[in-house]
Amino acid sequence: MTAMLRGRAAVLASALALAACAAGPEPELLAVVAPPPAYATDLPPSGLEQEWWASFDDAELDAIVERGLAVNLDIDAAADRLESAAALLAAERSDTVPSLDGTGDAGLDLGSDNRVRGAVGLFGLFNPDINGRLAAEIRAAAADYAEADYILADQRRLVAAALASQYIEYRRTGAQLDLLEQSTDLQEQTLRIVTLRFEAGLAANLDVRRAAADLAQTRARRGLIAIARANAANALAVLLAEPPGTFAPSPVPGETTIPRYGRSPEAGVPADLLRRRTDILAAEARLAQAAAAIGIEQADLRPSLTIPGSIGIGDGTIGGLFGNFLLGIGAALDLPIFDGGRRRAEVAAARAEGQARIAEYRATFLDALGEVENALVAIDAYQQRNEDLREAIEQSETALEQSNALYREGLASLFDVLDAQRQLIASRQSLIDSEAALADSYVAFNAAVGSPGYEAERRS
Repeated sequence: MTAMLRGRAAVLASALALAACAAGPEPELLAVVAPPPAYATDLPPSGLEQEWWASFDDAELDAIVERGLAVNLDIDAAADRLESAAALLAAERSDTVPSLDGTGDAGLDLGSDNRVRGAVGLFGLFNPDINGRLAAEIRAAAADYAEADYILADQRRLVAAALASQYIEYRRTGAQLDLLEQSTDLQEQTLRIVTLRFEAGLAANLDVRRAAADLAQTRARRGLIAIARANAANALAVLLAEPPGTFAPSPVPGETTIPRYGRSPEAGVPADLLRRRTDILAAEARLAQAAAAIGIEQADLRPSLTIPGSIGIGDGTIGGLFGNFLLGIGAALDLPIFDGGRRRAEVAAARAEGQARIAEYRATFLDALGEVENALVAIDAYQQRNEDLREAIEQSETALEQSNALYREGLASLFDVLDAQRQLIASRQSLIDSEAALADSYVAFNAAVGSPGYEAERRS
């Protein structure tokens, strides 16, 4: 365990001890989540980058992500909530110093002399934190602020991944449309050849209908691809805080190909997630807030002290305002004696909530661990699948060339030609989808492992 992680474990020790009613050994953070020593799938190490999307070497993607991180509305909302949490923390801290209010009044006594009377005063209040409630409230507010800070960072993590994923889908549909044009050209050429052979009496009308049906089936895919492309474009527009239908990316070289990730991922070890995944850090902050909430409820079991004070100046006339001077100071001690068990029930409720937060913290870590494992398995599987699909395409191209040659010589049927065409088109379509899935798996991986520079940048 790194020194940084040990430090955070020490900070959380009191929070994790909330499950026990009596004092005892303080559990460490890693003991609560029990991360395995390594991932099940191991890939060659490379080096993590905070701006991981740059590894796709796609200028348009870089521009989209940078713009999205600057204008996304979910990020803006998280930033506003962080500002609110900071203000509430400042408000809680202000309760540790005395408060002072001023008053003034004036009136007219209707009588024999019609005197105008007036008075001014100062009223102060101080709450010495003898039961620890104010300190616990400050800790709770500080935990809320930390959670808001982590949630802001987590929104950036999620938005960057969503932008990259939708951009890959947009490029996938572009590649599929380009393939559709190539496929229809190929099938139209076959249809022309079959039609000529039919007109020459060398082929049956059935062959013409089969070729025409295959062509129509391929053209029918255009609508589905157009729907998927529009959905991706609209999703990108919303992520960029624009109305759907307005997304129009700049033309880039190779627009009909899938962006390729230029690095091998380095997952690190599972324990690294505890300091890189901002949703885990937010769950950790919620755990600290639950511990502080227990302290707040426990404070109500102990006495509290309030010290009020006042200064009043005034007499019967405005002209003699300073004729009377009154100074008052006191103390009020609140001793909890009997409440029918309400206070202890509230402590028990806070402890139960703390137990729930521990379970949520563990679940958040396990979910993150599962996301990394799934991404690593997907990367490995799609890499192998792409190699097999490229081999299938190469063999299908050869088979189509041979079947066309044999068909022209009358040594093969049109069925053989059409079957070879279908296999080639299907393999090309599958490769495009698989390359997009591989690129999306790299996006999922980088989102899953979190930002390696987060703690150093934001928590130094």
